[in-house]
Amino acid sequence: MSDPNQPKPTSERHVPVLKDRCINLLAPGIEAARQRGDSPVVIDATLGMGGHSEALLQRFPDLHLIGIDRDEEALALAGERLKAFAGRTDLVHAVYDEIPDVLRELGVTEVHGVLMDLGVSSLQLDERERGFAYSFDAPLDMRMDTSRGQTAADVVNNYSEEDLVRIIRKWGEEKFAGRIANRIVAAREAKPFATTGELVDTIRAVVPSGAAKTGGHPAKRTFQALRIEVNEELDVLERAVPAAVDALAMGGRVVVMSYHSLEDKIVKKVFQAGSKSSAPLGFPVELEEHKAELKTLTKGTEVPTADEIAENPRAASARLRAVERIRARRAA
Repeated sequence: MSDPNQPKPTSERHVPVLKDRCINLLAPGIEAARQRGDSPVVIDATLGMGGHSEALLQRFPDLHLIGIDRDEEALALAGERLKAFAGRTDLVHAVYDEIPDVLRELGVTEVHGVLMDLGVSSLQLDERERGFAYSFDAPLDMRMDTSRGQTAADVVNNYSEEDLVRIIRKWGEEKFAGRIANRIVAAREAKPFATTGELVDTIRAVVPSGAAKTGGHPAKRTFQALRIEVNEELDVLERAVPAAVDALAMGGRVVVMSYHSLEDKIVKKVFQAGSKSSAPLGFPVELEEHKAELKTLTKGTEVPTADEIAENPRAASARLRAVERIRARRAA
């Protein structure tokens, strides 16, 4: 009988979102490498607890996987999960916009697939002491990499009211941002915020109870905004998606799962730009150098099926986009 006090194995704690769909989208890029006689390489740019990576390594016995994560605890858990594949993996502590540096250090010139599963991970949500969740009291941290950077408490206690309004409105898309920021500033004068529970209580005091009927938990959007600010998530994403596209070999594919509109807009912009001709408007002939570099593989954003949501409820808000490199990179 298993000990209920012992943590579950990583494979039981983490069900990867849209696993089969992601792997099936990456598969042709891996096959294209094989046909050219290359050894296929895929980057899991948001390794997390390694569920997608494990499935890729199991399905493709000649695949070499580069796993990147800024969360040292996630890297350790993924390393344990993937230890049977240790000879075919490089697991790297880095932020995923550092793809060019990671590849340079590993001596890899191009890859045949990149997977990004954005946002907060199952590990970070489940570990109460990390402070990502508004459903239980914990230190107000929210750092994906706990070895560096400011915490959510630093933001809440030190940002001006104007800056708090800006990030809560912009990153959280919260219509009550002004009320929330004003109450935060007033409350911290009496006592600095230290826990998620203190922040939730402050937000509840100013968000109308009726708003929860359509917007969910009153702290949901503010917590999203703080997490994005603390981890510079959208700034990182704006650098990471072009870096992933630039790393692709011919026929290679990038697959991205986003979980809110701010992420999806960034991914869409990069993918659409690469999928269009760069020929000047009205140019009579499309020259080779003007042709699109990328082919779109999804019709807009694909959403999970009812079965996929039943398998993993956290997939409910996932939005998937994918592209394939069909032409060599344009000169800078």
